[in-house]
Amino acid sequence: MRAEVKAEIEATGLRAGLATVLVGDDPASAVYVAGKIRACEEVGIASIHHQLLASVSQDEVAALIGELNGRADVSGILLQLPVPEHLDGQALTALIDPDKDVDGLTPISAGRLLQNRPGLRPCTPAGILELLDRHDVSLEGAEAVVVGRSDLVGKPVGVLLLHRNATVTMCHSRTRDLAATCRRADVLIAAVGRPRLVQGDWVKPGATVIDVGINRSDEGLVGDVDFAAAAERAALITPVPGGVGPMTIAMLLRNTLTAAAARTTAPRGAGSGV
Repeated sequence: MRAEVKAEIEATGLRAGLATVLVGDDPASAVYVAGKIRACEEVGIASIHHQLLASVSQDEVAALIGELNGRADVSGILLQLPVPEHLDGQALTALIDPDKDVDGLTPISAGRLLQNRPGLRPCTPAGILELLDRHDVSLEGAEAVVVGRSDLVGKPVGVLLLHRNATVTMCHSRTRDLAATCRRADVLIAAVGRPRLVQGDWVKPGATVIDVGINRSDEGLVGDVDFAAAAERAALITPVPGGVGPMTIAMLLRNTLTAAAARTTAPRGAGSGV
């Protein structure tokens, strides 16, 4: 997908720019943002990075987002979450122009997703669908089980699967007999943030398993699925690290290019505003 984005930029001459906003010095967030910046540079998307002090005020971050909304050279805006505790990350995210919302997290983007209207989709859920499509996993009428109901992954991927005519079960901490529910799944998506929660015998033979979890352990990074045991039963399974993580970055690049193309073709004065 990175190669495809790069080729499209070279073929069309489209100028795309991704603005990243990182507040504070959280090491994990810094690593994530650095990876996004490198990926942009590799494919020819301009990277416009803003590093803000952890002590910055809500109004100052809001003012920066407003400035980026109005900049013609900015196709997409990404506010890296989480932000420091004194800031309201959800409120700040809502200020992003939905047509530049490459994370797909604003309320307007969520509404467009729910109603299946054109718009930018959250990167990880969109990447999961791309993985399933590129490996010819049939979703029409399939039983899909999503473990985790976060706004970032669980809910939006459930909606995307519904739009593809899968029968979707959303599981969470209150689900009774989670193992039995998972065993029904033709497509099993684990996105709960608990290391190796999904056991091998929870996987239906021949199922497709998508592991979204990234958990630190004494053995290094592990997913939400017991990979070795699940791989003995699954027809397809994503690894951790790898799999969904690189797809999320690839979809961010795709979203940024999509946003740039939409702004190029939109009539003068068009756009959703804020």
